[in-house]
Amino acid sequence: MNGIRSWLAAVAAGALLAGPVAAPVAAQSRPAVLAPAKPESVGFSSERLARMDATMKALVDQGRIPGVVTYVARHGKVVNYNIYGKADLATGAPLTENTIFRMYSQTKPVTGVAMMILFEEGKWKLDDPVTKYVPEFKNLKVFKGLDEKGEPILEPVSRSATMRELMSHTAGFAYGLVTDNPVDKAYRDSRLLGSKTLQDMVTEASQLPLASQPGEQWKYSIAVDVQGYIIEKLSGQSLPDFMQSRIFGPLGMKDTAFYVPDDKKPRQASLYTYNRVGQIIPADGFMVLDVSKPPTAASGGGGLMSTVADYARFAQMLANGGELGGVRILAPSTIRLMATNHLTDDQLARRPLGDGVGFGLDFAVVMDPAKAGTPAGKGSFSWGGAAGTWFWVDPENDIIVLGMIQVLGGGGALRLDELSQQLVYSALVDPSK
Repeated sequence: MNGIRSWLAAVAAGALLAGPVAAPVAAQSRPAVLAPAKPESVGFSSERLARMDATMKALVDQGRIPGVVTYVARHGKVVNYNIYGKADLATGAPLTENTIFRMYSQTKPVTGVAMMILFEEGKWKLDDPVTKYVPEFKNLKVFKGLDEKGEPILEPVSRSATMRELMSHTAGFAYGLVTDNPVDKAYRDSRLLGSKTLQDMVTEASQLPLASQPGEQWKYSIAVDVQGYIIEKLSGQSLPDFMQSRIFGPLGMKDTAFYVPDDKKPRQASLYTYNRVGQIIPADGFMVLDVSKPPTAASGGGGLMSTVADYARFAQMLANGGELGGVRILAPSTIRLMATNHLTDDQLARRPLGDGVGFGLDFAVVMDPAKAGTPAGKGSFSWGGAAGTWFWVDPENDIIVLGMIQVLGGGGALRLDELSQQLVYSALVDPSK
């Protein structure tokens, strides 16, 4: 997973077919889940898990992060859940179990699940052309370089990207989070991620060049925001309403939404970044989204707010094969489909996510742990957010791990996901349990 975190560090530095809607499950009808357990009962060493606690606490004590929450569960039982530091350095407000975090790109797996709910209902197929659902993309152009005057050379798109390519970041789109190339700079300058509606976002994207022909390469992109638009079009609901009725409500994710209402604002962690000499300072700029009110164009690629407890329920649902506490969101086969590499050999040859790592449907996937340099099991799938949130699900060992900080670029600079992998798996001393 080394390549994933290095890549995310760069990003953060730069950076109609209405169907039946399942009735939300009443919170009081859900059985208890995610109960705590003694680490030794599921193969962990308490003494060795304490190494992670000490390491995370030291990062806070050294002033390298304001605060951090880590969470480890195996077989659906919580064996480590620790909180250190502050939610706000100015006021001294501590992080708590109820602190609300900006999830940024950790929103993407949730949007992927929303897409797959519609997939299970037969609303779309993996190899359908994206233009079947977004006809605005029929006449896209592809950037091929600059002419002698510095003007872009564009060619017609050879074919529509497929839905599979849209969900695996190989459709040719760019993002604009970094501006080290003309296409991403055009995306940034267009401000399409600040569009008033998702329709406006799609219209703006249709006027921008692709970074490559569909299927040529893996490139992190606006693809998941486009998925959000498709969800709205196919479901007849807004993206927030669809997620609330089909994911958050059923799973009991009571603090997950695309904004923070007034009564919950005291629980929101402040957002920080690093200055040129590595000091923690309040964050500002285009990456600081306004989450004080419901958005008019919810970002399926990076707009969610959540808590560790809420996102743990989502992750455990994935680990359980699509079910949690008697509530089924997806079938096990659908989770397996999402968590299987969908990149071609040619795409993988470019090593877009590092050796041994592929990409599924809105998840990175460990194909070869040794090449990836991770002790996590083969088939582990994951993603993270620009402010330092991270998570992974390891089906081979039946483990989920979450970590949350709120420092733009912090997760990449400190490589907290890799560090926590070393510490977690060194504590798994009896995997047979």
